[in-house]
This record gives sequence, C-alpha cells and structure tokens, in this order.
Amino acid sequence: MTAIVILAAGSSSRFGSPKQNVNYKGETLLQLAIKNALAVSETVLVILGANREFIEHSIKDQPVDILYNSDWTEGMASSIRLAADKLQSDYLQITSALLMLCDQPYADKAILQQLIAAAAENESGIIASAYNDTLGAPVLFKAKYFPYLLALKGQEGAKKLILQHADDVRSVPFPLGGVDIDTIEDYEKLV
Repeated sequence: MTAIVILAAGSSSRFGSPKQNVNYKGETLLQLAIKNALAVSETVLVILGANREFIEHSIKDQPVDILYNSDWTEGMASSIRLAADKLQSDYLQITSALLMLCDQPYADKAILQQLIAAAAENESGIIASAYNDTLGAPVLFKAKYFPYLLALKGQEGAKKLILQHADDVRSVPFPLGGVDIDTIEDYEKLV
C-alpha cells in the first residue's frame, strides 16, 4: 500500500501569495494535486504550514488527512518528518510513501501510477522522477527509508536521500517534472 504525501507547507515567498491557492484549469494547484493523488491511493496526507488559514478551507471537504506542520519555517525536512512519523504511527499497512509537491501541475495520475508500478516491479527502495538531468519529486520511498526521512533536517528535501542512496534508486522519465510554480512568471508561462 502506497500513501501519497502532498507537501504544501511552504510560504510561497518568491510567489508573493499562497501558490497552493493559485487557480489552474478551474481548481487550485493543491486541489489538482489532491485529485491526482486520490486517483491512485486511498491514503493521502496533505501537509500544511504557512498560510494554513487561507488554504485549508478549500480542501477540508476532501477525503485526505490534513496535517499541520507548526515547524514549517525550518524547511521541507520538517514536513517530511511529520508525514513519516504519522505513517509509522497511524498507517501501519503502508509499505511506501510517494512524496509530491503541490506546485508541479503536471504531476498527474499517470506519472504517479508509473512510479508506483516501478516500485512494484523491482527491488529498488527509491523510485524518483527524472527530468532536466536530475532526479526529484514526485519520488517514492519504500518503508525501509522511513527512518531516513525522519532524520532529515532543515531545508533538506528528499533529494539528499536520492543522492546518498544512488545505488538503490530507479528513475522514471517525467520530462514535465521541471515545470514548477515558484514565481508569478512561472505561473504566467503555465497559463
């Protein structure tokens, strides 16, 4: 069983307003991420932090577990730790966690299914998306990596583990993975 963790706790400082709420094709980026996640897993965790009061109302009717990261200012590692801790304590049937970002509008059902299928087909403990000559999110970690996720600190994201355990990584091509919404200019290019 794979849980999907949507990392959406950041302050969107470069964007200037909560990008989780930015409208794309009739729904917010976060609603789109949730829709894609629910299409492939019944267990979806959404990690909120900054601007929670402006974001949560738009997703509170969704069948997801919304977690509040009070340490969001530390960086992405605090959200990943919160999710890994929750999975290990409350979701014992989960055998892998797929981390996705809410600002990758092309991280759709198809790529999530490909990552999950790749995990089922081979022994690799990490299944990462390949784009722009790098590996990154969305990225799946089998349960043996949950203790490593719990050890991340500060601004460290999953990339650190991908690099540290390169011999245990399988990649799935995701050419549009490089499209993420960090600035108003990124959003204008998208729409």
